[in-house]
Amino acid sequence: MDLFEKAYHFHVADEAKEKGIYPYFRAVEENEGPVVSMEGRKVIMAGSNNYLGLTAHPEVREAAIKAIEKYGTGCSGSRYLTGTLDLHIELEHRLAKYLGFEEVLLFSTGYQTGIGTISALPTKGEYIIMDKENHACLINGAMMAKGAFVDLVRYKHNDMNDLERVLSNLPLDAGKLLVTDGVFSVTGELVKLPELLELAKKYNARVLVDDAHATGVVGDGGRGTASHYGLVEETDMIMGTFSKTFASLGGFVAGPSKVIDFVKHTSPALIFSASPTPSSCAATLAALDVLEREPERVTKLKENADYMRAGFHELGFEVIDSLTAIVPVIVGDVEKALMMWRRLYDAGVFVNAFIPPGVPPTMSMMRTSYMATHEKQHLDKILEVFGEVGKEFGLVK
Repeated sequence: MDLFEKAYHFHVADEAKEKGIYPYFRAVEENEGPVVSMEGRKVIMAGSNNYLGLTAHPEVREAAIKAIEKYGTGCSGSRYLTGTLDLHIELEHRLAKYLGFEEVLLFSTGYQTGIGTISALPTKGEYIIMDKENHACLINGAMMAKGAFVDLVRYKHNDMNDLERVLSNLPLDAGKLLVTDGVFSVTGELVKLPELLELAKKYNARVLVDDAHATGVVGDGGRGTASHYGLVEETDMIMGTFSKTFASLGGFVAGPSKVIDFVKHTSPALIFSASPTPSSCAATLAALDVLEREPERVTKLKENADYMRAGFHELGFEVIDSLTAIVPVIVGDVEKALMMWRRLYDAGVFVNAFIPPGVPPTMSMMRTSYMATHEKQHLDKILEVFGEVGKEFGLVK
């Protein structure tokens, strides 16, 4: 059979496009934060991870421009060879201080951070333990390690009883890396970190928390999941991304200096990839400046998300509750979800349609997410449109 045969018979996306309900790869033509231009018209953006609204911040934009003027557009090499700039080192030091960890290492994307860190740390005869709803970069990093004869074990989502069952069945003296999202990207739920850390200590496991959707969102001044629980010193390592709160592109892992140095010298994802661009680093540094100077943005973000959770509940929608910027509205049926996405979009509101296999078969949803820069008129318009569309589809009365 021809390798390409499966591609020639892949028609799922074509069918959705023919019905006019294909929600993916829509081009943003102009980005002003809460309102964007798409297909020649303005829509309210309720599906972005631009949590603090910094992609349009003048300081962040100016920093990126100045970095290009000074360093050019790229680094033309890996960190290992010719690709390290003073900007990289400055950003690593600044982030380590901000997050409260000994050292930070930059990667070129958040996805690469997960793959590069997880595949580098465990070796043959050791174990990776994962929440079943972890982000794809974490799972794929574990699969790469599994290819090197590292055992991968998964436990039920955020279920600490099942985690203990899994851990108790592993050799106590074996090396173990316990990996979890801090804020789960689909539901917005926070990991039960205090219980998880207790179990990790009891069963001799090290912990890596992915704070991609937590940095700038929860914790003291947006310092993430461990900070939210007051457990920074007890948490071994965290990782994150610059593509959300930090309004840029790239990723980082933070932890003990010796461990970070080990990853730096053993991770193929770092060693064989070009380093983060000058403009990406400069934009991230500028975003960090704003975040440290204006922690009230984190408070405003929470207020906006809480306002929307309460509003959806009042309208009668089924909502997954959390303390974060992600507010999922359950629709259920796949086709109904895609049709509802189209109606919302036509009415001037952009959200993310999450359907299987990204969610369970009956949990198709409109995954909405909010920014500190959303104003009340934006939020009220979103609720108004959801109310009207929800009635059309029988989700609310």
